Amino acid sequence: MDRRAFVFTLGTGVVAARAGAPQVLSRKAVRIGYVGAWYSTTTARSLFEAFRQGLGALGYIEGLNVTIDAQWMEGMAAEEAARLTGELLRSKVDVLVAQAVAVPGVKAAAGSTPVVFIFSGDPVAAKLVASLARPGGNLTGMTLLSVDLAGKRVELLKQAAPRVSHIAILTNLAHPGEEDELRETQIAAQRLGLIVRPFPVRTAADLTVAMGAIARDDIDAVVALSDFLIMHRRYAIAEFSIEQGIPTTSSWEDFATAGNLMSYGPDLEYVWRHAATYVDKILRGTKPADLPVEQPTKFRLVVNLKTAGSLRMTIPPELLVRADRIIE
Repeated sequence: MDRRAFVFTLGTGVVAARAGAPQVLSRKAVRIGYVGAWYSTTTARSLFEAFRQGLGALGYIEGLNVTIDAQWMEGMAAEEAARLTGELLRSKVDVLVAQAVAVPGVKAAAGSTPVVFIFSGDPVAAKLVASLARPGGNLTGMTLLSVDLAGKRVELLKQAAPRVSHIAILTNLAHPGEEDELRETQIAAQRLGLIVRPFPVRTAADLTVAMGAIARDDIDAVVALSDFLIMHRRYAIAEFSIEQGIPTTSSWEDFATAGNLMSYGPDLEYVWRHAATYVDKILRGTKPADLPVEQPTKFRLVVNLKTAGSLRMTIPPELLVRADRIIE
């Protein structure tokens, strides 16, 4: 993603609490630093806007009582995230918000400044927090990882394609927490009588090799465990899916909108809006160590009927009724 700096310079002031909304901080105007890294510029802007909306719903009014300085990473290196964090700290931010691959670098450079993260993996395995219930230190936030969803994703794929018997799992075991998600995916698949073959991938080259092996093997469906690599290559996976006549599924909605058959996972816009409540609590005096890391609570099932047609599949009506979004 091209690096951008979104700077909202806002005046000081106090606004009265609206009915049903918390009273806005009156001690001073606050400054929030945001370090972003995402696989899609369009989605990144949409999620950032959801975060801003979450702040607005809590009474933080742009132009009145809050400044948001947002910096976007060009690559994935922790050093870049740390450098951008240093720039934000020099502007005297009250709290930092970090997403995705930016989080480790932000943690390294944040010092004692509170950090709210949105992290796709397991923050405990990544050594960001001591535990989900008791984060410790100055970091807390939300994880997009929900191991419990892994089995449900396989069940939905089997419901969409009842004849599936051999599935491949694309997995990046360098992604914190993915070993647990892989295990639960395998357990669910075996429970349904499916034969499973994992394909470990850490780079785009690994993914290309894996897709070649899947094409040669007796594989009739693919479950891709979401991380930055999988989502960055979602269009290539969709093209492969159509060429080979193999349905594919993952957890984030962009996977389905890119042309893959299905996605089932966290409602990302809800997560980003909800992250604003963590920022609000910290600005009101709650320590990050006292705010448990939250896992996803709202989910979306997306079915791409256009892709189903290309794969010559008929999606059962009972599955379409459950879908939160149908792409035609």
